[in-house]
Amino acid sequence: MDIDWILTHLGEERARYFNAVAPPVIQTSIFCFDSVAQMRELEQDEYAQHCYTRGNNPTVEILRKKIAALEGAEDCLMFSSGAAAISAAVVASVSGGDHIVCVNKPYSWTHKLLASLLPRFGVRTAFVDGTDVANIEAALEPATKLIVLESPNSLTFELQDLAAVAQLTKTRGIRTLCDNSYSSPLNQSPIALGIDLVAHSATKYINGHSDVVAGALCGPQTILRDVFRGPFMTFGAAPSPHDAWLILRGLRTLRLRVERSGASALKIAQWLAAHPKVERVWYPHLPSHPQHALALKQMRAPGGLLSFAPRCSDTSAIEKLCDSLRRFLLSVSWGGYESLACPTAAFFPPATPVPADEKPHSAPPHLIRLSIGLEDPDVLIADLEQALARI
Repeated sequence: MDIDWILTHLGEERARYFNAVAPPVIQTSIFCFDSVAQMRELEQDEYAQHCYTRGNNPTVEILRKKIAALEGAEDCLMFSSGAAAISAAVVASVSGGDHIVCVNKPYSWTHKLLASLLPRFGVRTAFVDGTDVANIEAALEPATKLIVLESPNSLTFELQDLAAVAQLTKTRGIRTLCDNSYSSPLNQSPIALGIDLVAHSATKYINGHSDVVAGALCGPQTILRDVFRGPFMTFGAAPSPHDAWLILRGLRTLRLRVERSGASALKIAQWLAAHPKVERVWYPHLPSHPQHALALKQMRAPGGLLSFAPRCSDTSAIEKLCDSLRRFLLSVSWGGYESLACPTAAFFPPATPVPADEKPHSAPPHLIRLSIGLEDPDVLIADLEQALARI
């Protein structure tokens, strides 16, 4: 795969728009037809034709081609959020009475979809420890139609052996869906390992500038056409042409940003792991991570997201530490050019005690997630040092 050619040239038929280097924003909601016969013909296949921007738009289409190529997929659908992409993939894969297996601690809105919304329509989900494929196999039922993976997840970074899960489902007729947002298409290729569908929060690394909310779903065209005819067109969660154009602009620097962020995150994770005030660091590319060997096997390079927990008895120390940071912004999300700190303490009452044992289904209250941006890693380390000195 020639990544640089994909990011810079794939899908950009410049002769069609005056040989402009940057693609145009086709800012229209509708397209007109030369005849009733043409209208009839094109509206029969909105997946591939331009009739109404809720379905397909030329600017969005360029983006679809690039992300599909980056993932090694036959095609891609773009959505107005990552949650919409995952939801559409799930809804298109199950019916009332079906069963889903999902790994523990998925993205919060994936969990809400599976645990709260779908049970209203007769769809059950079993949440399992996906670090061992035997746990996934043990949870399968005759009614299981979908396995939802997130490797690694974006808080405590548990991985799944994607090739082993794909092998498990090959003869069972069970569809697999993997959220690949943490690694980006550059650092991990689930489809090459046998996974059916790959989802992204394109808000994160794919866009990379914290100014667009979007999602992507990659996979075989046969499945994506079902998604398109069903939840995609019905729920109408399509991105705007301008948002697609912003993501195209973000893709130009994807390789540079992902490489810089990952290299800096590894350096910071190593520094935190050696700090006397740090109890634990969660990062797949540290040798201390229990699945370090699997990370090296199926991920091409380190990612830019890590978590750590300081030594403390309750979350009041976490608040003091995070309020003292000067180079990290306090915010949710990740994958942008700026460095962020997101403490789980913000979702607990003040001064919540730190439990002795970690709960398998949630992150501990003293965890701090760091999204490493494009700043000098030594500057970020100095900021963490002065903040840790205050607790």
